[in-house]
Parts: sequence; C-alpha cells; structure tokens
Amino acid sequence: MDKMVNREIHLKSRPVGLPRESDFELVEVPIPEIGERQMLIRNIYMSVDPYLRGRMVDRKSYVPPFQLNMPLEGGCVGQVVGSKEGKFKIGDFVLGMQTWGEYNISYGTGLSKIDPGLAPIQSHLGIAGMPGLTAYFGLLEIGKPKKEETVFVSAASGAVGSVVCQIAKFKGCHVVGSAGSDEKVSWLIEEAGIDAAFNYKTVDDLAAEVRKHCPKGIDIYFENVGGKHLEAALARMNTYGRIVLCGMISIYNATKPQPGPYNLFYAISKQLTIQGFIVTDHFDMLPQFYSEIGAWISAGRIKWKETIVKGIENAPGALIGLFTGDNFGKMLVQVGPDPG
Repeated sequence: MDKMVNREIHLKSRPVGLPRESDFELVEVPIPEIGERQMLIRNIYMSVDPYLRGRMVDRKSYVPPFQLNMPLEGGCVGQVVGSKEGKFKIGDFVLGMQTWGEYNISYGTGLSKIDPGLAPIQSHLGIAGMPGLTAYFGLLEIGKPKKEETVFVSAASGAVGSVVCQIAKFKGCHVVGSAGSDEKVSWLIEEAGIDAAFNYKTVDDLAAEVRKHCPKGIDIYFENVGGKHLEAALARMNTYGRIVLCGMISIYNATKPQPGPYNLFYAISKQLTIQGFIVTDHFDMLPQFYSEIGAWISAGRIKWKETIVKGIENAPGALIGLFTGDNFGKMLVQVGPDPG
C-alpha cells in the first residue's frame, strides 16, 4: 500500500441556509489493517447529490442524518486494492455507499461489482446508476407516458432530468425542459433531442413560458425544482395528469418554511395524480433498467453530461456548486487515479 493515511471529509457544523466551506473539514486518519474477510477499497469517484443536504439536518428521515465530526457518505465507485478472502477480488471495480474518503475498509455489504464495459466507471454513479434508475422508474412507473403526450421536466439538464427527457422522447412524447443556462438549453435541444427548452433564469414570467412551450397542456410533470416551477406546471396540467415528485432543490437551503403552491387546488379540479418516491425502494427494477440503459448506451441513443471536480479537498466546493448551478449533468468528485 503506497500510503498509510486516509483523507476524509467530515461534517464540522450543521449548515444554515446554503452550506459553506467552513461547515466541512478535511481530516487525516490512519488506514486500519484489513481484517479477515475484509477488503481495502480505494475510492476513485464520489457522487455529489442534492439529497446529501437533507442529511446535514438533525431530523428523522428515510436515512439517518450525518453526525458532526464524522465523515459524510454517499455513492462511490472504487477499486479493491487489498483483500483477506473478501467478497471481491483485488482489481475489481465496486459500487456502493461509502464514506467520503480516499479509502474504505469493507466486508462488501451493500457493494456490487460493476462492469466497466457498460460505460465509463464513473457513469455507474450517473446515467448507469442511481440517477438513471431514478429517471427510469419515476417516468415509466409513476408518469406512465403515452405516445404524443406532453412531458415537462424541470432541471432538465441534470443527472436525472436529462435521462427523463430522453426516455420520454423514446416513448414518442413531446418533451419540454427548463434549465439554468443557454448552454444547457442548447445541449437539451441539439444533443438530447427534446422538442423545446428554455432558460428559466432569463424569463420574466415562468408560467407564460411554460404555457408557450406546452400549447396542448402538460400530461406529465417531472418535478425536480419545486417552488415557482411547481406552480407553473400545476396551472398548465391536463385533466388526469401525473406529477412525479422527485426533488425540490429550490427549497433545500431555505432557512424558514416556504409557502406551498398557491394553486394546489388544481390537483382537485384536474383530478391529478401526485406521487413522490424513494429510488432505493425500487432496486428490484435494476435488472430491467440495466438491460435497457445498456442497450441505449451501446447503440449511442442516449447522451449524458458529467462535471468532474478533482481532489477530495474540493468535495465541499462541489457540493455547494450543486446548489448554485455550477454543474452540467452529473456532479462527481474524482478522489484518485482512474485506471481506465
């Protein structure tokens, strides 16, 4: 082993509003010896996701909160570099929830071996991983798209939204997306192939912009943003429309309760279905997902973007940047050499 010290990112204080660099600390800890049936995993890529912000609040949720002065954790892709009869062999690439550090000791619980031939290894944290499955399940199982329906996607250039947009197009839908820059809008139309997109930061009337691009109304709204986006979508939903509640990133850093959508009554008059979901409850769909996403990737039908920040010391900045729109597509931190 070429180093005996592991660098980790710890939560130093609970953020108020938008996280700051001072809320985190880079800590050096010794790498423990590998025990029987354990493995030493060198992390290569760490996933940066909006849900991590919720785990920084000390409250009960579907996952426990992060503890102060302890490492954060999230989705990681790494390589097994040491093993004492562990579950995987030295050299295997593995995916799973790991602490935000350069190394992890593991028995292999919750880890899965990944195929670098399906897509670049970091993509197993994005299009071929949890964000991809989130898009796949949310759109197909809750949205239930039908040919020629209109699908509106907020945060459409993000890791989840961009996959939703393209699957909806595969299903023959008219797809409209909102994004936070002209560059992202151009990519959605020219590369992802959706029908219309707009930069919500440069429009004066969001509801009017949605109405312009969805002249026949909205049948499915894939919700990633919340706030004004939800209000604009509610106003334009068709009768029996479906709203897929995936995330509401616009309120994750709010310091006081935010008002609900003033026009939620449309859910009654339009007989809408509004459903949230947690993707980890639907891992039974992984074989089906891997089969379809693998075919789309192999055929070059589906496109994706990644923003890769290098160095574990820059992980807090990457997380903060996720909430200020610094990322284009999936946000990742590369913490070690990628042998691929």
